[in-house]
Amino acid sequence: MPTLNDVHCHFFSTPFFAALGRGLKDVDAQAPHKSALAVLGWDSPGTAEDLADRWVQELDRSGVTRAALIASMPGDAASIAAAVARHPNRFVGFFMVDPTHPDASSIATQALDAGKLRAMCLFPAMHRYAIHDDRVRRLFDLAAARPGTAIFVHCGVLTVGVRRKLGLASPFDIRFGNPLDVHALALAYPTVPIIIPSFGAGLFREALMVADLCPNVVLDTSSSNGWIRYHPGLTLATAFRQALSVVGPDRLLFGTDSSFFPRGWVKDVFEQQSGILREIGASDDVRGRIFGGNFDRLFS
Repeated sequence: MPTLNDVHCHFFSTPFFAALGRGLKDVDAQAPHKSALAVLGWDSPGTAEDLADRWVQELDRSGVTRAALIASMPGDAASIAAAVARHPNRFVGFFMVDPTHPDASSIATQALDAGKLRAMCLFPAMHRYAIHDDRVRRLFDLAAARPGTAIFVHCGVLTVGVRRKLGLASPFDIRFGNPLDVHALALAYPTVPIIIPSFGAGLFREALMVADLCPNVVLDTSSSNGWIRYHPGLTLATAFRQALSVVGPDRLLFGTDSSFFPRGWVKDVFEQQSGILREIGASDDVRGRIFGGNFDRLFS
């Protein structure tokens, strides 16, 4: 079995659940994370170190060598930094930044330098800003000044299942999630790798267009890719075949979109995508690059 890495795992920390819990009607003000977890029926993450250890055990059980852990709210970079510090050979740290925050640049600088994190995650639809906003450009400046730093840009459909389960509103605006808006920045910062997850999450054509024009744009394959239902006649096998034709095997990164426990690492996503790549005749070399090699090259 070639190396298996996962570029898309959410690190649902105690501060993350606490932030969700504060939005609930009957919240325990002393322990808001417990209020959220009680509704969800999920396991408590404990400390960041506890959660990092559990992720290592889970990855070992599934044969996954390395994974990118994503801080799933702005302001939680410290949780990811603690996980990476505990298991530096297993985790690559991604953290969410809201460029509309007045201290976004200084917060990102500290996370990149002190926390040794490797990618900034932008969710334009969530925080309602244009990708071509000057405040976003300042974050690209930070990445360009630190070789090896990537920027993850969520495009297309955005739903946060945990918020839905808790009955919390998600006032997102997907008009801000068009991959075409990445084009100018990708051209302006050719040394900064830009990761667009889930094949563009419904804006598949647009994601392929940008990746075709910009060699620093890579696509991740994460989640069940339910966005396919928006494209009549399209299957995940066809999407993989088309992506390989346009982008090539060196710019596809396998991901699962795993997040909470006790579910843990979503093996079904790997099995589905592995089977599809075999179905379309992808060679062992191509599969090896998608499932592990490209990750190791990007995050050496």
